[in-house]
Amino acid sequence: MSQIVTTRRGAFGRLGLMGLAMAGSGSLVSLASRAEAQEITDADILQFALNLEYFETEFYLRATTGHGLDDADAGAGRGKVTGGRKVDFQTAAIREFGEEIAENELGHVRFYRAALGDAAVSRPAIDLEGGFAAVAKAIGLPDFDPFANEVDFLLAGMLIEDAGVTAYAAAVPLLQNKDYVAVAASVLAVESYHMGMARSQLYQMGERAITATNAISDARNALDGEGDKDQHLRVNGKANFVPSDANGMAFRRSPQEILRIVYLSGAPGVSSGGFFPEGLNGALRTT
Repeated sequence: MSQIVTTRRGAFGRLGLMGLAMAGSGSLVSLASRAEAQEITDADILQFALNLEYFETEFYLRATTGHGLDDADAGAGRGKVTGGRKVDFQTAAIREFGEEIAENELGHVRFYRAALGDAAVSRPAIDLEGGFAAVAKAIGLPDFDPFANEVDFLLAGMLIEDAGVTAYAAAVPLLQNKDYVAVAASVLAVESYHMGMARSQLYQMGERAITATNAISDARNALDGEGDKDQHLRVNGKANFVPSDANGMAFRRSPQEILRIVYLSGAPGVSSGGFFPEGLNGALRTT
């Protein structure tokens, strides 16, 4: 097994991002200013969320059932999904956890599509195979395959869920419609349950799982730009199941910071797009 990058400095060096200045602190003030300047609407935010929910749903459905979204749930202009297969789960509880998450994410897709109506964007092209292969290279773990075993399945889920929580935490205050605020807050709570459960399971799976989780955290933190918005699964020799700031608050990432993560911006061997080779659909699609 290759040595895994376990430090912030190592992750920045491996990803070729050392010294790269990127805009977007993710603070509430800067997010509000950006939203006003770009005239981001509630529909734009919901479409952005729908893109990410497509990604999550395709991953979990393929891992638990062997197939992805039905055409009716993916939209008329749906893009192709590359990669993914059913995981040979050895533990009933983890399999059932994955199945429950898949149902949750499918529910999110269907809700957003119904809420947006004709404005709902179709599923973008998604490259699970190439995206996770690039992640494996970035964290120095060439045998990492989310569809090969339970540990790597949970690692991939944690990679996605941690980013999703920070995205929703930033998006909720930007919504104008109170009904949408309530919905986004509810989705945020569910995504947080997913993340906490995955991190808890990984901590109990031994050193490889903990070290790989920390490496993914470092890589994700390097990708998103300035600031430190990720935390290791083990901190000061103790479990750290809940990434949070000094006030016990979840970290927030702007849409641009999330895009850098899912596009794998600057990761070795990734020319453009990362998990989304043709980019997201909708107004919020550029970093």
